[in-house]
Amino acid sequence: MPRNSAKTSTAAAALGFVAPAASPQPAVRPAGEIAGDATSSAALGRLGAAISELRALAVAPMLQRALDALRREDAKSGTDWALKALGQDPESGMGWYVLAVAREKAGDFANSLKAYQSALALLPDQSQIANDLGRLAYRMGMKEVAEQLFRRYLDARPDSQEAANNLACTLRDLDRSDEAIEILKAALKAKPDNAMIWNTLGTILYNQGDLANANIFFDEALRLDPGFYKARYNRGNARLGVGDLQGALDDCEVSMGQVATPDDRAMILLARSNIKLAMGSLAEGWDDYEARLDMALVEATQFLARYPLWTPETSLESKRFLLMAEQGLGDEVLFANMIPDILDALGPDGKLMLAVEPRLVGLFQRSFASVEVAGHATYKVGWRKVRGAAAFEDRPDIDLWAPIASPLRRFRRTVETFPPRDAFLTADPARVKHWRRELAKAPKGRKVGLLWKSMKIENSRARFYSPFELWAPLLKTPGVSFVNVQYGDCAAEIEWAQRNLGVDIWSPPGIDLKNDLDDLAALTLALDLTVGFANATSNIAAAVGAPTWIISAPGAWTRLGTDRMPWYPTVRAFVSPGFDRWEETMATVAKALADFA
Repeated sequence: MPRNSAKTSTAAAALGFVAPAASPQPAVRPAGEIAGDATSSAALGRLGAAISELRALAVAPMLQRALDALRREDAKSGTDWALKALGQDPESGMGWYVLAVAREKAGDFANSLKAYQSALALLPDQSQIANDLGRLAYRMGMKEVAEQLFRRYLDARPDSQEAANNLACTLRDLDRSDEAIEILKAALKAKPDNAMIWNTLGTILYNQGDLANANIFFDEALRLDPGFYKARYNRGNARLGVGDLQGALDDCEVSMGQVATPDDRAMILLARSNIKLAMGSLAEGWDDYEARLDMALVEATQFLARYPLWTPETSLESKRFLLMAEQGLGDEVLFANMIPDILDALGPDGKLMLAVEPRLVGLFQRSFASVEVAGHATYKVGWRKVRGAAAFEDRPDIDLWAPIASPLRRFRRTVETFPPRDAFLTADPARVKHWRRELAKAPKGRKVGLLWKSMKIENSRARFYSPFELWAPLLKTPGVSFVNVQYGDCAAEIEWAQRNLGVDIWSPPGIDLKNDLDDLAALTLALDLTVGFANATSNIAAAVGAPTWIISAPGAWTRLGTDRMPWYPTVRAFVSPGFDRWEETMATVAKALADFA
């Protein structure tokens, strides 16, 4: 933070405004996003008008200088002048407001949030501050807080389309779509030519898996405003979901040319990476995928690694290389497909260090005996997700590091570079024997493990999974003994199958399916087959070479432009033709299972 004076420093510290820590240089969401920009010309004009009423006060000229700096997009000078004003008057609500805007412009969301809170406490009648604070809270994932602030703003400005949109976006993300739709319908009735409202309605249908109707709303938004890049980006994502890959790419490219902010640019690059990968253009797709590390993205993870960052042009021979696993647990397993290639590139004089989810340490250490494996930890610092590994901090023997997906840019630039390995992880042979003995105690028939959901299935992820009731054709397959390998709370589904279908899904004894992942790997290898959607369990089963069928969502990038899973040569993929056609897909899987049994 600038040190303008002792008085400024004291004023800033009094309300918890602290200097942000330096971030090292370096994840796709629907863009029916919160409207409003505290640094737009209109917003700064309103702020300037309010400051002009303070001309009798000593702080007014300083705040005007701060606004002038923000108009030049100079967030640092804007911050300096706002802090000087607060040094003169720590109780200046307008001073805190200008400081909040300056820090938001700088990307320092944690301190911006504190400054907005201080401004609202000092200027409780300024509803615009509530809206700006709500926008920031929403962006930082504080959706319940954002809802209350947007309701306050809407109460003060009941005719505001922006207020209605912002509240509806928040309710959508809180799984209260019906409430969101009612608010948006009222807004459209008042102003039917508002492209923003049409777009946000489209995102709700998109999240629900109704992509055809979502596209109708996105089309209308673009008819009303052809330059509305977020609606075009959304339509591209929806087109990807119905298999229109070229249309999806066209929309993405056009929206990229219209993008306004660094975080939106990173978001669109990620979307383009998904499309490119789904088309089989791996080299371009992986290059775009690096956008996941862009700190302009609120969702981006900050990795705690103080070593030089590896690039595809850098030789690995004889290097001591740290890989930091990333994304979800299933992704950590998926990306480990490259580890044998990386070990070959390091050569006999090189060394690989690997940080993975702690539950995976045992399985990975057995699979790669020469690799030093340790657990990573993930936590939040302010609003930012941070990941580090204590075992690999401040190690003078480490030459380079990379997030685990980044080497895809070198080792997997075409589908043909995926080797025909049946497995790249190794289950415990003794535990495989144990589970074969235990499975003999289950009801007679082919032993088929079932998994049908993810632990995170709220909001837009729900469309990737069939309702459990549609599993009925599979569950009624004769000659099959179904085994539960679904982690999490699944008592309701197991009870439903028994009550409605007379099918008992056998639960293996003595295993925590969520946490005992090494033992889970052995269990899947002892089964005759594992069937389910792509989640942590199906990835583990596939990686150890267990017979696995994966039910794949339309447009899934992990198929890499094929009708299979190149990561796992032995996996059979069943591709749903649409998010609204799960019944058809499950009938196809049921027929295949009957043939298998």
